[in-house]
Amino acid sequence: MAPKRWFTLLRNATTALAAVAAAASFATPAIATAAQPPATDVVGGTRAAQGEFPFMVRLSMGCGGALYTKQIVLTAAHCVSRTGSNTSITATVGVVDLQSSSAQKIRSTYVYRSPTYGTSTGGDWALIKLASPVSGLSTLPIATTTAYNSGTFTVAGWGAATEGGSQQRYLLKATVPFVDDATCAAQGGSYPDLIPSAEICAGNLASGGVDTCQGDSGGPMFRRDNNSAWIQVGIVSWGDGCARPHAPGVYTEVSTFASKIAAAAAGL
Repeated sequence: MAPKRWFTLLRNATTALAAVAAAASFATPAIATAAQPPATDVVGGTRAAQGEFPFMVRLSMGCGGALYTKQIVLTAAHCVSRTGSNTSITATVGVVDLQSSSAQKIRSTYVYRSPTYGTSTGGDWALIKLASPVSGLSTLPIATTTAYNSGTFTVAGWGAATEGGSQQRYLLKATVPFVDDATCAAQGGSYPDLIPSAEICAGNLASGGVDTCQGDSGGPMFRRDNNSAWIQVGIVSWGDGCARPHAPGVYTEVSTFASKIAAAAAGL
């Protein structure tokens, strides 16, 4: 990966200490209260209702993910270090409140990291196999064509609600509009490094204010398909800061890697 892309803000907890600090912050969540300005700037998000997005996954290293199958989580490659056996990750599923006693917590057994991540072809995706299937939760199908790579998308996660802020106890959600490749690449900063065939941009270009942020990495960007069912079109990957004007979020373009994801999952 070129240095410029490496030092842009990847949207996971950057160190183990940051993940520990984020976990500690759940006892006093950084959600807007009457004594704080409302979060108009996930950034710009509102709390998701219990059961609204049953496929959402929180990973113990400080990343998000989505249930690709009942036993496999789709997340970002930059959230994991390598392919191989791994029992160190805990997936929390089935709740919007990470402190809920109803949460299912399941350990990982194996990680598959995209072999093309960090190359000129991109591929910021990874799969985490869980020790047992989750129960009572739906999965999130992924887009296999570019048909849904436009319009307005939904993002959700337990990441920071402000740039540099604490990660959240409660799941936040927001909507972001599609930004075409040429416009995204023209925004300066790290955006000229965009890989159009592997990445998709979304955000409020002129005003900013709504975006994924640190701790949301690996989580899904999704929308309704032609049957009004949720379908995943992106994976939270990187961006210059959070919710800044002219700095959209950049997401792994899932349809580009759909066949590779399916093949890797079949082998787990």
